[in-house]
Amino acid sequence: MAEPFTHKQLTDVKDSAPEFGYADAMEARFARESLDAEQTGVSYHRIKPGKRQAFGHHHDEDEEIYVIVRGSGRIKLDDEIIEVEELDAIRIAPEVVRALEGGDEGVDFLAFGSHREGDGEVIPGWWED
Repeated sequence: MAEPFTHKQLTDVKDSAPEFGYADAMEARFARESLDAEQTGVSYHRIKPGKRQAFGHHHDEDEEIYVIVRGSGRIKLDDEIIEVEELDAIRIAPEVVRALEGGDEGVDFLAFGSHREGDGEVIPGWWED
């Protein structure tokens, strides 16, 4: 039987960005497994100043909520680009393609959603000027 709770420092969770070649632009720490969560996903992302996620993504079923915890930047949601700042919360429907860009100080955000194995599609180079 799993323990009734799990406590982790998000910065201690493995940064997945380097293994995919994204270390120059961002950190991406996916904490679901580290937290022993079965149904809930949470991840911590840090986009460096003036950098953009190298891909967009969407889901088939999983609605997500992004919470900006530090800094500011922009988020592209399908064809719309909006400014985001600290403590903004953005609910994103599954089918909406999304990506973030760091402002002058970069942007850190938490992403929350349910966990559905294989739910989603990554679109490399989606947000290009």
